[in-house]
Amino acid sequence: MSLNPRLRDWQGRRAWLVGASSGIGRATASALHARGAQVIVSARSEAALNAFAVQHPGSIALPLDTAVPDAVKAAAAQVLAGGPLDLVCYCAGTYHHMRATEFDLPVMLRHEQVNYTGVLHLLAAVLPDMLAAAKSGRAGHVSLVSSVAGFRGLPKSLAYGPTKAALINLAEALYLDLHGLGMGVSVVNPGFVATPLTEGNDFRMPALITPEEAATAILKGWGQGAFDIHFPKRFTRVMKMLRVLPYGWYFPAIRKFTGL
Repeated sequence: MSLNPRLRDWQGRRAWLVGASSGIGRATASALHARGAQVIVSARSEAALNAFAVQHPGSIALPLDTAVPDAVKAAAAQVLAGGPLDLVCYCAGTYHHMRATEFDLPVMLRHEQVNYTGVLHLLAAVLPDMLAAAKSGRAGHVSLVSSVAGFRGLPKSLAYGPTKAALINLAEALYLDLHGLGMGVSVVNPGFVATPLTEGNDFRMPALITPEEAATAILKGWGQGAFDIHFPKRFTRVMKMLRVLPYGWYFPAIRKFTGL
């Protein structure tokens, strides 16, 4: 069932990906560029963005720290000066595994700042123009990269999981508010992807895929008009089933599955 306008023809469309210096964000930006989109890539790493721009002629590198509201406003003004956005995708994220026995408040707050609050800064900067564009017939799409870690509480996910759960809830609320205006909203819930964020994991990662495979799944989801884009399905479908278990079953199942 299509819940969004289908995004299939990317030729000439404008896409801004925030958090595109590596991993899923970079691979998705590369895939969009290959399909003819004008891609703007943002992240804190200027060198990585410049390298992307060299490898993808016509793309624009725009260094940005989403923790700085004024910087987000300035970047958005620069992007929107080039015309309406057809897609804004927030891919930025940080991950440090943590358990309650090792509670670290600065690390917790850093996750909140990068994974969730950064999205709010971005929305505040782009939504007014995207709403105006929608009224004039050019409705854009907002996509938030969350994680299956946001489905339910998991061991070692004390800092990361709650921020991803917040993104899922935010995307649902955005959809309800924006769908009637013709805009698209999607949430991307990957399983394990081989990125700089996951390379430090000291546990088995079932159904691990590459960033390029993730990008292919994301573009497929946008093309189908999906709201919930999750992959790889051999793993994410299991996580979705665990999502509906009562706590009396869920907690023992997770302890058995993870050994934690």
